[in-house]
Amino acid sequence: MSFKITVTGAPEEAVKRVVPELVSELVASGITDGNPTLWGPDAESEASKRLGWVQAVSISRPLVAEVEALRAELLATGVNHFVLAGMGGSSLAPEVITQTAGVELTVLDSTAPGQVLSALGDRLETSVLVVSSKSGSTAETDSQRRTYEKAFTDAGIDPRERIVVVTDPGSPLDVSAREAGYRVFNADPNVGGRYSALTAFGLVPSGLAGANIGELLDEAEAITLELAIDNPVNPGLILGAAIAATAPRRDKLGIVSDGTHIVGFADWAEQLIAESTGKQGTGILPVVLDTLAPELSEELPDLQIVRLVENAEAHHLFSHDRHHGEILISGTLGQQILVWEYAVVVAGRLLGINPFDQPDVESAKVATRALLDNRPEPTPAAFTAEGVEVREQGDFLAGATTLDGAVHALLGQLGEDGYVAIQAYVNRLALPQLSGVRDLLAAKAGRPVTFGWGPRFLHSTGQYHKGGPADGVFLQITETAPDDLEIPGRPFTFGQLIQAQAAGDASVLAEHGRPVLTLTLTDPEADLVALFTALN
Repeated sequence: MSFKITVTGAPEEAVKRVVPELVSELVASGITDGNPTLWGPDAESEASKRLGWVQAVSISRPLVAEVEALRAELLATGVNHFVLAGMGGSSLAPEVITQTAGVELTVLDSTAPGQVLSALGDRLETSVLVVSSKSGSTAETDSQRRTYEKAFTDAGIDPRERIVVVTDPGSPLDVSAREAGYRVFNADPNVGGRYSALTAFGLVPSGLAGANIGELLDEAEAITLELAIDNPVNPGLILGAAIAATAPRRDKLGIVSDGTHIVGFADWAEQLIAESTGKQGTGILPVVLDTLAPELSEELPDLQIVRLVENAEAHHLFSHDRHHGEILISGTLGQQILVWEYAVVVAGRLLGINPFDQPDVESAKVATRALLDNRPEPTPAAFTAEGVEVREQGDFLAGATTLDGAVHALLGQLGEDGYVAIQAYVNRLALPQLSGVRDLLAAKAGRPVTFGWGPRFLHSTGQYHKGGPADGVFLQITETAPDDLEIPGRPFTFGQLIQAQAAGDASVLAEHGRPVLTLTLTDPEADLVALFTALN
């Protein structure tokens, strides 16, 4: 399949205006050559060690045979269930790769105790855990590794035979894993997490699970030359200009997928775009939408729609079913990954920001650690309605006493160019229907609404929430988990960890002037009815 991108309306005008400048400034070839000066002097130091992804296809080739050999070795011993402990780009890339390939990978990117328990209880005797972290210091991944080590040991299984580590060379995890005797794959240290889909972080867990990673690299290689040439038809330049340079600028990007040939791509693109661009009070807010999302029923002036389709040149919708100026994109998964990576760093240049740093991600981690060290009593609820505890950060409830009144008060803080972010710190295996809250709230608010499972979004869209434009309002949904789980070697449980992550993030958002409404489901399954009723 060849890669196609079709632009009309405002995106087309942006492309006509901006792409010739990008071509004359040799931006495409500069990215490919690893030129760190393209994003200004303030970004040069970081960019100089974050452009390794442009060479990922060639650097990753030797991994294919190694991963296939390890998979065959594991299958020969009866190990056929693959679990991934990772966060952010370390989990989202393997998720889209394996879903699109139609192979099973259990992605454990949560600290919800019920979700961890579910993974532990699923075929442990025939499971292998892939621990994927650049530094190895990520609290979530470290906790999951510790838990599996104990579970394997308790079951009479040698963890050295069942744990595979993917990390940067010389990282604390690299050192400790080798000392422990684990199989270690090193990734290119000159690649940031969100650009690591075609490195060991994306390929090792996907290949072990059975995805054809050699074919994925072939797909990306097929468009490498096209992306490297300073040419007006370069798809990376076109897409970068189309999403970042419309006039007036559309700073929210609705990503709609037909879901037939690439599964889950919008979730991967969401973290790439949000974490790369959401800083210094600017950015592009990605909004993952399905084909019937309320945001598509009317044209919002600040929402640019991009559709991932099987054929971008085909007449895929009647004119009254699509927005004027939609961007249509088609291509294979490998092509899409590389084109979007180029496009996002081009967008960073156009926005005048460094697309490789994440200055606001650490703030929520610091707040979480402080809460875990002290573990204060939870802030008293402003009120409890139908079993749901209601709390606020931002002093906006103004006497509300019902769930509907609390949600109405939060939306009252929403500006005409704002957005709503739903953050669900719950066991998503037990409460998958909670994602339906997004469409209800979008219809109620008349504005773009994002949805993120906590805590995984902290490693992606969490950067945009704090560093992007201050026009978001935040609905946190937490739960009183029916079960908890100790973390070996740690003085806190998974339940305490996820509670601290939610509370820490809310406090940092409040410090940035963002209003936060926290709804805690004290009986999660029963309280869902009340929640849906309030939002409907």
